[in-house]
Amino acid sequence: MSDTLPILKIGDTLMVALQGDLDDAAVVRIEEQLTREVVRVHARGVLIDVSGLTVVDSFIARVLARVVAMIRLLGAQTVVVGISPAVAITLVELGVPMGHLDTALNAEQGLALLRRLRAEADRGSDR
Repeated sequence: MSDTLPILKIGDTLMVALQGDLDDAAVVRIEEQLTREVVRVHARGVLIDVSGLTVVDSFIARVLARVVAMIRLLGAQTVVVGISPAVAITLVELGVPMGHLDTALNAEQGLALLRRLRAEADRGSDR
């Protein structure tokens, strides 16, 4: 993997597609780059597409959960899309806690979910 993660910005949403067979160092770089970019552009939403990953092991799953928590602390909502049935089975069998992640089947559904989550967050901040 190259040192730079391609991160697309669409409005106030960042989109990133993870691809290939990531080693541990690459996963940590992704975590750092993505959180830095959320702050830099004041993103309100992040869509992480994992459909291009060839393997999702317990380390990648834990870092993914951690980056979602970090992004939430930075004030943005995150949706993970593209989890295949095989990956879902593996994560459950490994006992990786992923229940707090917002997920969708694909990018279109993920963007719709991000809009709903942000609307809910905006309504909650009006109280």
